[in-house]
Amino acid sequence: MSTTTTGHFTFADWQERPAGPADAWPRLAHASVVNAFSGGVEAEGTTCEYTIVYITEKTGAFAGMELLTGRVGGRAGAFVVEERGTYDEDGTVHCVFEVVAGSGTGELTGLSGSGAFTARAGETTVPYTFDYVLE
Repeated sequence: MSTTTTGHFTFADWQERPAGPADAWPRLAHASVVNAFSGGVEAEGTTCEYTIVYITEKTGAFAGMELLTGRVGGRAGAFVVEERGTYDEDGTVHCVFEVVAGSGTGELTGLSGSGAFTARAGETTVPYTFDYVLE
C-alpha cells in the first residue's frame, strides 16, 4: 500500500557552470545543488547533480540525480531519486522524480515511489509531494 507525504525543501546552495559554448542557443549547463528537506522526507543536506538545457534565456529542461540521506516516514537511511523537469517563460519550474530502484539503504531498503514539485520564481521554500512504498 502506498503512502503519500508532503513537505518543503529549500535550496541551500546552487553552483552552475556552462557545459559547452555559451554564445549560442540552445545552451548546456551543469549544476551542483544542495537542498534541505523537511516534512515527510527529512534530509538536511542532499547531493544533487543536474544537466540543464536552456532553449532560451528563460526556458529549458533538466535531468538529474539527487542523493537524500535522512528519514522517510520516520525510517532512517538513504536513497536516490531521478529528476526530470522544465522551466517556463515566467520562471516556474515543474519537476517529477522517481526513486531509483535498489538505491534505498538502512531502514529505507526496498523503498520505491515517485513525486513532484512546482517551484515559482523567487520562492525560497518549495512544496513537494511524494508517494512511496516501503517493503
